[in-house]
Amino acid sequence: MTPGARVAAAIEILDGIAAGKPAEVALSRWARASRYAGSKDRAAVRDHVFDVLRHWRSDAARGGGDTGRARMIGRLRGQGVDPATLFDGVGHAPAPLEDGEHAAGGDPVGDGVLWDLPDWLVPVFRDSLGDKAADTARALTHRAPVTVRVNTARTDVETARTQLSEAGIAATPNPRASTALTITEGARRLRNSACYLEGLVEIQDAASQAAMLTISGQGTALDFCAGGGGKALALAALGWRVTAHDIDAKRMRDLPARAARGGHQITLCAPDDIAEAGQFDLVLCDAPCSGSGTWRRTPEAKWALTPARLTTLQEMQVDVLEAALCHVAPDGRLVYATCSVLRAENQAQIDAFLARHDDWQLAASQHWGVDEWGDGFYIAHLSRSRSTT
Repeated sequence: MTPGARVAAAIEILDGIAAGKPAEVALSRWARASRYAGSKDRAAVRDHVFDVLRHWRSDAARGGGDTGRARMIGRLRGQGVDPATLFDGVGHAPAPLEDGEHAAGGDPVGDGVLWDLPDWLVPVFRDSLGDKAADTARALTHRAPVTVRVNTARTDVETARTQLSEAGIAATPNPRASTALTITEGARRLRNSACYLEGLVEIQDAASQAAMLTISGQGTALDFCAGGGGKALALAALGWRVTAHDIDAKRMRDLPARAARGGHQITLCAPDDIAEAGQFDLVLCDAPCSGSGTWRRTPEAKWALTPARLTTLQEMQVDVLEAALCHVAPDGRLVYATCSVLRAENQAQIDAFLARHDDWQLAASQHWGVDEWGDGFYIAHLSRSRSTT
């Protein structure tokens, strides 16, 4: 495919997304119908689509419209590329720009458009992030880094880095976590590399890794909202005896294979069995949340979030914390985490929990912002007050 043909494909997919198709569905349907497209073509088209999704409002402003074509014109302008160089009608490239399209569009105006956020989220960001709100919103319009966690139960960081290099994958130490390597070249080779297939590295954002490294000690651990199991694997690598649970057991379907690859033994606990699971030295609640710290990776979620949905998520977070309490051993720890940058899902939830339970105290908390090294993340360590134990 020519560069222009890739742009035309992205326009088609973006129109499908605007009509209500999920991005991954729209991309998959295009790929199935476009067998001629090679892996590099598919990757380039995907990059175009996700770049526009990250800049949904500002690209519409630059392109002078809300069609896939207008937004793609806006994206090229945002990148400093003259759209006329790709909109030339040659082969499968988009038709040349009309006079009106040359004149349409302009610089984004207003915080919602400049920050590429729904208008209702602008004050929420300001309340949550203060003078870091604008920088965080803009950081969420950039591509996220690809970072791996070195499985220190099986190797060390430098050995893993060397083995990745031998597979044509360049990696650099990530300052957020001692176990983290950020891939700077050859990321698409990672999943087929021996280093990955042999469980020496796992894909995991550096902030998530850093959060798990704040959990000291060893013992029994319950990952109460395990999902795919990335944090359960990280805890197992640190020496914890981990039980993984999720209200939707299907989310954990890949965890046994991942654990075996990494040399870990993780017990799966189905929803029907959690009541009999007993108590643990550590209970991790990686609660369902807006995912606002990860919107670079899932930009659709930014546009799908509504005030009502945010309220529902907060109610779910309360339910998760309350349900997890009975599984914490008397001298155990309850750890609450989200990949959100919103105060309502982070500090406010902990404040409310402590107001409900005066026999608990906050031992430590930490927040990681969105930057070139990793996603936004929050973690809080809770323990029972000494006077009540």
